[in-house]
Amino acid sequence: MGATSKPTLRNRRHGRRWLWLLLLSAPVAVPPAHGQTCQSAADMEASVRSALETTAKRYFDMSARGDTAGLRQNSIATVAANFAGIENAVKENQPAFAGAQATVRPPFLLTAEGTEPLARAEFLCGIFGRSGQTKDSAGFVLTNLPPGKYGVTILDIHGGRTAMTLTLILQQANTDWRLAGFYARSSQAAGHDAAWYIQRARDFKAKSQNHNAWLYFREAVSLSAPVDFMSTLATDKLYDEIQAVQPADVPANGKAMDLSAGGETCHVTDFFPLPVGNDLHVVVKYQAVDVSDTAHAFQENIALIKALVAEFPELREAFAGVVARAVEPSGHDYGTLLAMKEIK
Repeated sequence: MGATSKPTLRNRRHGRRWLWLLLLSAPVAVPPAHGQTCQSAADMEASVRSALETTAKRYFDMSARGDTAGLRQNSIATVAANFAGIENAVKENQPAFAGAQATVRPPFLLTAEGTEPLARAEFLCGIFGRSGQTKDSAGFVLTNLPPGKYGVTILDIHGGRTAMTLTLILQQANTDWRLAGFYARSSQAAGHDAAWYIQRARDFKAKSQNHNAWLYFREAVSLSAPVDFMSTLATDKLYDEIQAVQPADVPANGKAMDLSAGGETCHVTDFFPLPVGNDLHVVVKYQAVDVSDTAHAFQENIALIKALVAEFPELREAFAGVVARAVEPSGHDYGTLLAMKEIK
């Protein structure tokens, strides 16, 4: 585990859709998967809940003071040994935390059993009904999770520069709860919250602008969950709406989109919204053989941006600009931003 903070010009993963088929008409407790159990706040011992909430609040206060040394000292060994990500996230978000108040949501307690890390650990927490999640349930998917007990604590940050959530993953070490993950996320993107993006997405859908609707629903999902590996009733409902408007010609589910640009066919692998300041851009990532010649890569990016907007002119109404990223097989990439008003 580690840290995430404000988005940069890169792909932001959006959590996968959880599907459950529960054949009983009344709400039921989901049976635990072998070796993986979850307790919601209502199920755990009062002393455990109190310890998780108290520890989360203490670590927030340390973050607001910029006490990265104290946080590192209170982290699990693997996190303390690679603390740069969390340290940078604390420094980046300290202005938003300073002077703000934090309210801890009811926590979750995840237990991973065994002797080896779990390649894919899935936790279903709380009570589920016939149609799936309820308002107090949640699902988590964590990869390469070592055995242990983990508290998922989510704090709502208010009264500061901007509304935020801070998710702290705490791992039990004897009687202590040590920091194992730090995830800060703004509750707004480009000056708007999830409800605004949901309404805009529905407006675009009503105008048959399904590409815009699909992209805005994706941004709404990102704002509706405090971390990408968490699923809730709200995100599940949004995924239903996403699936209803998803165009057939966008890259999704491992399928690339071919787009003709500058006399060549570009294999587009991802297409997603990205807030930068008060603007919302759309990012298109495509396969490239080599980006070491930046002048050539720049021209290819510009050609792809123009081709994308020509193919989907509705994007002009929804986004301030387009970012094209040429990505080598090694993962190295080269990006270009072009404002929408400059795309002819």
